[in-house]
Amino acid sequence: MFGIADYGAFVAAIVLFLAIPGPGNLALITSTSKGGVRGGLAATLGVIAGDQVLMWAAVAGVAALLATYPTAFHAVQWLGAAYLAWLGFKMLTAKPGAQPILNIQPRHYFKQAGLITLLNPKAIVFYMAFFPLFVDPAHHQGMLTFGVMAATIAVLTLAYGLTVVLLTHHLAERMRANPFIARALEKVAGVFLIGFGIKLAISK
Repeated sequence: MFGIADYGAFVAAIVLFLAIPGPGNLALITSTSKGGVRGGLAATLGVIAGDQVLMWAAVAGVAALLATYPTAFHAVQWLGAAYLAWLGFKMLTAKPGAQPILNIQPRHYFKQAGLITLLNPKAIVFYMAFFPLFVDPAHHQGMLTFGVMAATIAVLTLAYGLTVVLLTHHLAERMRANPFIARALEKVAGVFLIGFGIKLAISK
């Protein structure tokens, strides 16, 4: 379809990629908790913008460059793994009442969510290594193929972001009323981040 190898698998991969716990999800949750639905939507648009930059960077040849120099690709993997593990450790060891790990400032939801996405090792590895696998060389249609992929990613990210924002907004009052729930969720997120960091470090 439009030069995409197995469009259904591509959509499934994007959904799974979005659902993996990481800094992007935390940015959406934090922005919604602080700025309500408007803050969450701004952060969602920031995530979409960051994703588009990474995808088109891959199209421009960054993926090929990393494939040519595997040491650079492995360095990205290890740096990403270390970042995720550090972030997870900070969340596990955070004391009650401490400053949030992702300290997103008001009125900067879009910009900071975009920067977090650009620096998110999960997103970098996906677009530089996994994303090119879905381009069908035999039926590639140039910019049309990449445009359809970019639009698909944007639409799925928007739908996912809206879901996270609305759920977070609905649960925000309960979390503020019961700090234990917020602390427990933070610890769970920390475990997931450490686990994903380890998985990223040992992946080939």
